[in-house]
Amino acid sequence: MPLVLYLVDASVFIFRAYYSVPIDLTDRDGNPVNAVHGFARFLGDLLERESPGNVAVAFDESLARSYRNEIYPAYKANREPAPPELKRQFALCRDVVRALGIAEYGSSRYEADDIIGTLAALGRREGQAITIVSRDKDLTQLVTARDIYWDAVADVRYGYDDIEERFGVVPERMADFLALMGDAVDNIPGVPGVGRKTAATLLKHFGTLEGVYGNLDAVPKLKFRGASFVAQSLREHRELAFLSRQLTGIACDMPLAVAHEDLRRRPPDLAAAEAFYDAHGFGRMLREQARRVALAVGAS
Repeated sequence: MPLVLYLVDASVFIFRAYYSVPIDLTDRDGNPVNAVHGFARFLGDLLERESPGNVAVAFDESLARSYRNEIYPAYKANREPAPPELKRQFALCRDVVRALGIAEYGSSRYEADDIIGTLAALGRREGQAITIVSRDKDLTQLVTARDIYWDAVADVRYGYDDIEERFGVVPERMADFLALMGDAVDNIPGVPGVGRKTAATLLKHFGTLEGVYGNLDAVPKLKFRGASFVAQSLREHRELAFLSRQLTGIACDMPLAVAHEDLRRRPPDLAAAEAFYDAHGFGRMLREQARRVALAVGAS
């Protein structure tokens, strides 16, 4: 069995914790710490359940300043800003990650997806399989035959073939798929009139976005309703399609100061963890979990 590198998409689980843990969970100064508490519990559960030997957590430092905004200023512009009560908790979540002995990374220019892509490429060069912990479908494009995409919220794990069954395209075509159909969550325009089924059909026949545009004359002959309209829309929105493709692809070679040994899991810093939990009014449950995790790492 190959060694496995676990790569965690932090934002998904921080937002989920914020909206699922009561906001009246506060520190001694009355500041909400519900997202931190829920995220700390999620990480502790992951460490206990999976016992990863290699693990890292990727954070989004900005949703409005990534290189994708330079390409398309409206990228993610439809999203509401994080509530102030949540914003201050992101830095605290990074403190928790470090206290639990896990490497964490962020960038003001690249997104967490790009960090995960770059770390996955590093892990593969070291012969590791990758488990991506998220529920962001964009990250499925990184999955290879040895990897797992784990939606830890639903607790469903997808291998390479499962992703094609779930979405209708193989992982390496996911970026083309999203470029064709667009992505309302990220405000990526796509090609008008091309939905999920049509995008999958086009890629099944022509392989890639470039393949679709190299065979536009064949599109009206495909056996789906509105094929002629889709062909015309593709012609009229070629620039939009390739712009969208620049947004949907994940950068797997971003500048990142990391060495393979940095990704090895370390024992939790129990003194730092307990001081953090004291400062934020967390109870016995997280402390005991951190101690169990420390014992397990020491025994491995």
